[in-house]
Amino acid sequence: MVLRELSIVNYKNISGAELEFSPKINGFLGRNGMGKSNLLDAVYYLSFCKSFNGVTDAMVISRGESFTMLKGVYERRGAKEEITAGLTAGKRKSFKRKGKEYQRLSEHIGSFPLVIVSPRDSDLITGASDERRRLMDQVISQSDTLYLDHLIRYGRALEQRNKLLREHIVDHTLYEAVEMAMTISAGYITDARLRWAERLQSIFEEYYKLIAGDGEPVSLAYERPQLPLDRLLDQARRHDEIAGHTSVGPHRDDLSMEIASMPARRVASQGQCKTFTVALRLAQYEFLRQHSGLKPLLLLDDIFDKLDSTRVERIMEIARRDNIGQIFVTDTNRDHLDEIMSRMGGDYRLWEVDHGRFTPIHTTTTTE
Repeated sequence: MVLRELSIVNYKNISGAELEFSPKINGFLGRNGMGKSNLLDAVYYLSFCKSFNGVTDAMVISRGESFTMLKGVYERRGAKEEITAGLTAGKRKSFKRKGKEYQRLSEHIGSFPLVIVSPRDSDLITGASDERRRLMDQVISQSDTLYLDHLIRYGRALEQRNKLLREHIVDHTLYEAVEMAMTISAGYITDARLRWAERLQSIFEEYYKLIAGDGEPVSLAYERPQLPLDRLLDQARRHDEIAGHTSVGPHRDDLSMEIASMPARRVASQGQCKTFTVALRLAQYEFLRQHSGLKPLLLLDDIFDKLDSTRVERIMEIARRDNIGQIFVTDTNRDHLDEIMSRMGGDYRLWEVDHGRFTPIHTTTTTE
């Protein structure tokens, strides 16, 4: 899958842009705050119907403007496809594929797979468990539409139970009805997460070794209670009534990350954290590629910070593999980007980014 063209109007600090991309690698050069990451976020928005940074839809509209519009022209399974996203302040956003609007945005998730590597990935190791749950949910949702459906159903039932708790409702029949819905969806969610973590482990280990070399054994494991959710909810009822929220369930589970059998958040250096998360994202990429039969877009935002030259070189060797498709990479250093492009070879394009404006500074097309 390839993103051929992108049109942007009033997205964050990008007032207007019309870009045509290389099918292999596209580089964006500029100082921090100029709009490089916002360009990647616009590409992400077209795949996930939301911003990568977790901001509300209203916050992606350029300051002083009332709407934003994105249009991407893709080549997918040998056919041209157009995705448009429109958002007007105070109104429901519109997503269209081939000119036809989605009735449910969840139907779009997974159709245009994408993986992003960003400085925020350190939160996967050092942050709270909700960061790691978000990772699991994002990846599995792209490969399993039923998972996303159960995730939505579970979230609705969870909110209903929390409302009963906050309002100090004591009618147990009401709790039983809500908890039955939670338990059904929770079973699907936890089983899917467990299968995903087991499958990802071997892929992740391979990529970590390719980047770091031998000598640093790493592991991932899905952490969940052993008891079924209905029993856990029953046991926690009194505690939850006092606390006013639900304390057990898939919304509290975690993904353990270890280096040399020790928690990565406690023992990993900055370089190890970066290597761990890059390997994890590349494993995510390979998982999605195998599942969908498509090469996802790979977005690399300031990827080489905190990595030594050896690990940078190994990452670029991985990026040159045939299983890696179209790449978008940002950096603040022209020499660094030129070196990356020369190592990759073939077709590439490079833009300078300044206050939301994109100026082509290099285009190379090579026919192999």
